[in-house]
Amino acid sequence: MGERWYSEAVVYCLDVDSFADSDGDGVGDIRGLIGRLDYLARLGVTCVWLHPIHPSPGGDDGYDVTDFYGVDPRLGSLGDFAELLHEARNRGIRVIIDLVVNHTSDEHPWFQSARSSPDSPYRDWYVWSETEPPDRHQGMVFPGEQRETWTYDRTAKAWYYHRFYKFQPDLNFANPRVREEVKKIVAFWLQLGVSGFRIDAAPFIIELTEPGNANSPKDFEFLTDLRAHVQWRGDDAILLAEANVEPDSLVAYFSDAGGSANRLHMLFDFMLNGKLVLALARQDPEPIIDALRDTPMLPADSQWATFIRNHDEIDLSRLTAEQREEVYQQFGPDENMRLYDRGIRRRLAPMLGGDRRRLELAYALQFSLRGTPVLRYGDEIGMGEDLAQTGRYAIRTPMQWSSAPNGGFSSAPAGQLVRPVISGGEFGYEKVNVTAQRRDPASLLAWFERMIHTLREAPEVGSGGCTHIDVPAPPGVLAHRADGPSGTMVFLHNLGTDDVEVDLGALAKEADLPVEVLADQEYGELTFDALALGGYGYRWIRLRRAA
Repeated sequence: MGERWYSEAVVYCLDVDSFADSDGDGVGDIRGLIGRLDYLARLGVTCVWLHPIHPSPGGDDGYDVTDFYGVDPRLGSLGDFAELLHEARNRGIRVIIDLVVNHTSDEHPWFQSARSSPDSPYRDWYVWSETEPPDRHQGMVFPGEQRETWTYDRTAKAWYYHRFYKFQPDLNFANPRVREEVKKIVAFWLQLGVSGFRIDAAPFIIELTEPGNANSPKDFEFLTDLRAHVQWRGDDAILLAEANVEPDSLVAYFSDAGGSANRLHMLFDFMLNGKLVLALARQDPEPIIDALRDTPMLPADSQWATFIRNHDEIDLSRLTAEQREEVYQQFGPDENMRLYDRGIRRRLAPMLGGDRRRLELAYALQFSLRGTPVLRYGDEIGMGEDLAQTGRYAIRTPMQWSSAPNGGFSSAPAGQLVRPVISGGEFGYEKVNVTAQRRDPASLLAWFERMIHTLREAPEVGSGGCTHIDVPAPPGVLAHRADGPSGTMVFLHNLGTDDVEVDLGALAKEADLPVEVLADQEYGELTFDALALGGYGYRWIRLRRAA
């Protein structure tokens, strides 16, 4: 891959503590991940995104960090991490890590020093108010679990700001020393060999928080500065960020007012994600067509990251109340399946009733849309969720490797596992595991391998344009195309249950040597004016390939 390697990547996200345990203590670790790199290489993964690996009290699953320059001892050492980078590169796999710098743990030495005295050198590394802020009960990220965003600290004799939980005080990005420290953190991990960072809660690292101002100003120039620093220190390293914001502000995360692509390389496409889930619920592609039409044009070298499921809940906040209710009725009918009044805490396989046809359709659709696809660990085998776990932990259960005890995740007693492995029922490890699917050429895992390798032979999907083909199509059918320097691909996806025919005769003259490269079944000869498509069917057709 070249300088824009991220445009043709397949990203696989995982929690190290839930992936593979090498030493039998019940917690997944870096050595265990190293032992599974061949599995990821065979799947076709080109980039692994690791959720927080730093030392943490564990109040928010590692997102409450106490040392940005270390590795949590439960997971291994810096030496283990360096070995992971080496072994991954040997297999053509890059590694990016979470950059969680919008806040720290309240146990971090910086905060402990800051609260100890007004004269502490770290006092202004955090956001304080001497009086009770009037916006104390506004802006909660976790409604229902948070009561406030300002907490009074008796030792400091002042209120401190925390957009998230009260044990996660926000850093003060109006302080130049905080910004310089973040750049040092980035440089440290780039020097070790990471290929970039997924920036957690990006809107909050550019927020210049003012007590009492619910709409504090944002300084996008910090993203410009951070991008320049990353490019200087890491050459082709990337910044992939989480920013679920209004559509009219999205471009500012990529580019300055002059149109230069000098900020983030990639953003997760939350707008498309919500519309994609709505389309699956309705069995109607119109929401996807709307999203493709309404998504702002990006500067050159900028990229979306697409996903159906990630490590959090499905965030439906960009849908209307009526649309949210439609999705809830289809995919989260029980209150226990919902979270924060805006999302669903389930994996896709049980959401779709374990229907293999719908699973293939959903992922074939995601991976064929513009942008870089991101896949959540375990989704390639159709793992389920454990709704007995609290909050987001429902979809953070250990990877199911085999039918051995604990799903082959760990040799520790079941009671010592970081979280219980899903057992019994349709999605238990006894039925859903890597080993069983590896032996079955017709398994979901085998299908994912074929689909991902097909995608990697079609670089125009990631680096080219994505256009809805506006032709009369039966209800439920989405036709779109990807055009790039490497050629042209056409995609048909049927979100409905009925078998149909699609007339794409107007494209026949563009077809040099048309080849069907992926489909849900054998469809026979390519006849563009009468393309058959089964219920929940899909067809990927190469129209032409550049010389």
